[in-house]
Amino acid sequence: MTQPRHHDIVIIGGGAAGTSVAASLLRQRPQLDVAVIEPSDTHYYQPAFTLVGGGTYKLEDTARPQAQTLPAGATWIRQAVSALHPEQRRVRLDDGVDVHYQTLVVAAGIELNWAAIEGLPEALGHGGVCSNYAPSLARYTWQCIDTLKAGRALFTQPATPIKCAGAPQKIAYLAAHQWQKRQQSHHILAEFYSGMGALFSVPDFVPHLQNVAIDYGIGVNLKHDLIRVDGERHLATFKVTDQDDQSHEIEVPYDLLHVTPPQRAPRFVRESALANEGGWLRVDAHTLQNPDYPEVFSLGDASSLPTSKTAAAVRKQAPVLVENLLAHLDHQPRSAHYDGYTSCPLVTGYGEVMLAEFTYGGTVTPTLPLNPFKRSRFYWVVKKHLLPPFYWGYMLKGKEGDIAHKVRA
Repeated sequence: MTQPRHHDIVIIGGGAAGTSVAASLLRQRPQLDVAVIEPSDTHYYQPAFTLVGGGTYKLEDTARPQAQTLPAGATWIRQAVSALHPEQRRVRLDDGVDVHYQTLVVAAGIELNWAAIEGLPEALGHGGVCSNYAPSLARYTWQCIDTLKAGRALFTQPATPIKCAGAPQKIAYLAAHQWQKRQQSHHILAEFYSGMGALFSVPDFVPHLQNVAIDYGIGVNLKHDLIRVDGERHLATFKVTDQDDQSHEIEVPYDLLHVTPPQRAPRFVRESALANEGGWLRVDAHTLQNPDYPEVFSLGDASSLPTSKTAAAVRKQAPVLVENLLAHLDHQPRSAHYDGYTSCPLVTGYGEVMLAEFTYGGTVTPTLPLNPFKRSRFYWVVKKHLLPPFYWGYMLKGKEGDIAHKVRA
């Protein structure tokens, strides 16, 4: 029988959230016994997947070996998690081994539920059906955009929470800009279909994004949720919900279909005592601590934090979690406070970005004293050239210095 393992701090997930937390903990207290549970051998810089799909970033530049990105002082457990047992302070791994902990950090990311759309798994990767939400598919997105000369291009967003909520429309803008530059846009009908009721979650940005869509001639269809793909017939079926909350289905032909899949927390989170009614790991919105099991913390995509799921949000969450976790170990009050900050660089075309920064309640809080609603060449440079080295060399190293964001007139 395999003996159980024990570590003082167990972190589930070696992505942006788990790695930055582990690195910060070990920078501040090198003597800590920290283990990171992560099955993947490769760490991806996911914010660049949109640029890969837009043909302006190399996929290989988004990837590094996991062994190089995890902090040297952490123990890497190369397994997946099958179950959480918080009442016994243990995590069950896929190989049947139990890992016991004093403190647990759940940074497990989000699950892409491709199978929730009938016919999508079979259609993906050929026949014009593409997605930037998987590294294996992002380059095919560019192939579809680059080779389409005429026809109908559909870009979808589900009604579920997703990571990087602006990504589904960003690739639509890049594609439309590309066709516009090639003087092909009058031969291509581009349409954006969203299961949501608004183009963006922060109302202040909606009219400005609507203007972007209008400038490119992109039709916007809200409360249209993709439910079925017929790859052989090139038909997408949407569930349409009207103002009276009644629904019906429509079929739309396509030549290019970029799909953002429905998303959810990993199964071991959804089925645990730590989950809320939506299946996300329940934490206090400000302390990032579970209210029922104070030795459990969570951040990032798998958490219940009511803000957009982005790497920029993780950047602000990680220092708060680390400070409160260390206070918990020291039996001190939890004083660090997360205000819900997140950021979404809304790529509106090649060479331009509208940077959406906001906190809980949709309050717009820019970091720099620039117009957040203006399409900016400067923010394109930040997005493409400055943020990737910042991510690899600073954030993942657990360094916490930052520029304050604030409400500006």
